[in-house]
Amino acid sequence: MSKRLPIDFRTAVVYQIYPRSFCDSNGDGIGDLPGITAKLDHLQALGVNVVWLSPIYASPQDDNGYDISDYRAIAPEFGTLADFDAMIAAMHARGIRLMMDLVVNHSSDEHAWFQQARSSRDNPYHDHYIWREPRIGDDGHRQPPTNWEAAFNGSVWEWNEATGEYYLHMFSRKQPDLNWENPRLRSEVYDIMRFWLDRGVDGFRMDVINMISKPWREDGSLPDAPVVRPGFLQPGFALSCNGPRLHEFLAEMRRDVLDHYPGCITVGEAPLATVEEGRALTHPTAGALNMLFQFEHMDLDSVGGHVSGKWALKPLDLRDMKRTMQRWQDALDGQGWNSLYLSNHDQPRPVSRFGNDSPAHRVASAKMLGTWLHGFQGTPYVYQGEELGMTNVAFASVDDYQDIEIRNYWRTAVIERGEDPAQVLRSIHAKGRDNARTPMPWRADAPQAGFTSGTPWLQLNANWPEVNAHTAAQDPDSVFHHYRRLIALRQQHPILALGQTTLLLPEHRHIDVVLRQWQNQRWLILSNWSDAIHAVDLPHDLVTRPAQLLLGNGPARRGLADERHHGDAAIALNTLQLQPWEALIVSLA
Repeated sequence: MSKRLPIDFRTAVVYQIYPRSFCDSNGDGIGDLPGITAKLDHLQALGVNVVWLSPIYASPQDDNGYDISDYRAIAPEFGTLADFDAMIAAMHARGIRLMMDLVVNHSSDEHAWFQQARSSRDNPYHDHYIWREPRIGDDGHRQPPTNWEAAFNGSVWEWNEATGEYYLHMFSRKQPDLNWENPRLRSEVYDIMRFWLDRGVDGFRMDVINMISKPWREDGSLPDAPVVRPGFLQPGFALSCNGPRLHEFLAEMRRDVLDHYPGCITVGEAPLATVEEGRALTHPTAGALNMLFQFEHMDLDSVGGHVSGKWALKPLDLRDMKRTMQRWQDALDGQGWNSLYLSNHDQPRPVSRFGNDSPAHRVASAKMLGTWLHGFQGTPYVYQGEELGMTNVAFASVDDYQDIEIRNYWRTAVIERGEDPAQVLRSIHAKGRDNARTPMPWRADAPQAGFTSGTPWLQLNANWPEVNAHTAAQDPDSVFHHYRRLIALRQQHPILALGQTTLLLPEHRHIDVVLRQWQNQRWLILSNWSDAIHAVDLPHDLVTRPAQLLLGNGPARRGLADERHHGDAAIALNTLQLQPWEALIVSLA
């Protein structure tokens, strides 16, 4: 089995692979582990040194693998344990570490634990899950124990006839929540983690890990959610996050498992986490995890915030983004660690969401967003295809989408509430998770973009003849090569990963300027988030200093980090104008 590779997670760059959509080796239309192994040279050329692999465990695929039926088995469509061992050995041979997705807030309802648990109240596995008695409504009929709405619509409670109880599922009804109050359940989870760590895995990304502790009241009940709209079901997602025993459970996990595997990398997905929670989770000595995914910056273009307001379209105000990022930078500087991301398997493509995906601006805005993100303190994450500037899709029919969240939203909004189908489809085009899940385009000269020799499980993005890995690799001005230079610059200069961050021009609606400081170095990260040219009015003490351009995202200003740069890298900051979607990294004397 492959030996774990040590790494400083703070200076790493992580690449997320969504295996179903990465590369198919056997023609069944579904990406798999041998397909990943075959494409590792792409990752090595990009320069990343950690891979986060979305779930590959045995699963009925109700939520594309986030419903696990056997935590120690590989889903047959992805391959075998032998394929896994070959993949991780090939990663380690290239200096790439592997983080597995750990999904232990819930399992599949087809897991052996749940099949036992639902059979009888006396079954030893019954307490692995969360069960509650029904309450009786004024009409004398059975009602769920609380009014919480699930993340994928409908009630979080599902009736189980055999035991005469409801079980809790914060997501799909096929994803029953695990009961972390049960020490036996926690012990089983820790054994699963050891199984994969002993196999050479380098760490874990922990799915919705801040939901494992529920807000139990003294009488063993859960509270109702506040009533904010007509009807019985109300948004209850916030009540299930950051529960009273969260840090106790994670401290136990660290003590019993993680501390026994030096160098193990951990990142926790933490929806609705505050900066205080972020510090507590990732504090360098007291925290249980290395870093976290918070959602505050990703909810700024949602009406009502995470989950409940996701589908309502709202333009991003750059000033909000700047303030949010700076607040997290300040809060975790020396007291924790940020994960830096704009995309993953649950988010639409950033170039369509925050940039401009038109042919005129797609490349420039994709490069700008990457430069901006990698310019902060923290560990950056690159989601597959982001390095190509992949865009959202706009399938003509909801039937073309595969995601359970999209399909449940359509049913609830259109069929149950009678909303305008055209408007609902526009919301899906903008915010749907399948935007991120279209298959990876590898070549322009191969059927199905080289992703599969069969029929892909989800349609490819129609622009794959222009947006694909082979074409990008041949073009020195591509998004891919800009990311390659950006990652190399970050790994060569600790100031980008470790330096302090100061926000300049906080009220500018289109320009973001961040000052980075590390030891005796001072760098500026400048970005234009618009289609227009904007002058940059910097403080006097900065514009009077000699400055050198390290990296730019356009042919007019390449910078020293671009191997094609020739001549003087000096740049005049007192007369600086940024072109549409331009980004610069500048070193101050």
